[in-house]
Amino acid sequence: MKIAVFGDVHGNRFALESVAQDIERQAPDAWINLGDQLFGGADPAGAWQLQQELKARHGVLEVRGNTDERLGQPLTEATEKREMLAWLHRVLPKGVGASVAKLPTSVTLADGAVLAAHGAPGSAWEYLLRDGKQWASDALVWERLGNTGAARVVIVGHSHLEHLRQLGPLTVVNAGAVSRQKDGSPLARWVLLEGEGDAWTVTFRRVAYDVEAAASWAEQHACKGAKEAAQLRAGTSQKPVS
Repeated sequence: MKIAVFGDVHGNRFALESVAQDIERQAPDAWINLGDQLFGGADPAGAWQLQQELKARHGVLEVRGNTDERLGQPLTEATEKREMLAWLHRVLPKGVGASVAKLPTSVTLADGAVLAAHGAPGSAWEYLLRDGKQWASDALVWERLGNTGAARVVIVGHSHLEHLRQLGPLTVVNAGAVSRQKDGSPLARWVLLEGEGDAWTVTFRRVAYDVEAAASWAEQHACKGAKEAAQLRAGTSQKPVS
């Protein structure tokens, strides 16, 4: 079985277009979207439309990310990221925020052999493989995993950093991000899982896209577009993506 896993699109239509084309060339049996679909400034409405088209064509399984939860929150004077959220609600179709906020925190497929989540399986906000600015210890990862059932692969996003960890019979993977990279390379990321039962291989894929077009769109249209554009061009930011 071949499973394509992508996530942390963060409203970047330009990056997602290239990732989707690369995935389709691999002809996977299943697709998974790890969440944080829209919170970003490189045509989030276009990114939403494309994700809906991919779901219609390929039956993409989806989990919710922490910023998807943000989009479902009521806007008050005390709401964090209020300016960005207000802009997103203006440019996205009505009801989109509530829709992504209701997605599950995790999904399984391949008869339970693959478990996918945004952060830890029980929380979109908790990092599975990071402990502050360091990689988490095996003991901490086990604690955050909880009961993984029959899973042999757990794959997550959230940290925007690619990683693979073998914990006994369990392979734990961070798929990296489609957008808003943190490591100094603007390339978009996704992961191809291949296997069945207890035996799986993990291939990290990096895809070039028109970064300048995405950055220019952000500068011209987005809330805090100059900041978005700078991160897209540099492939890193001084502050962690929330």
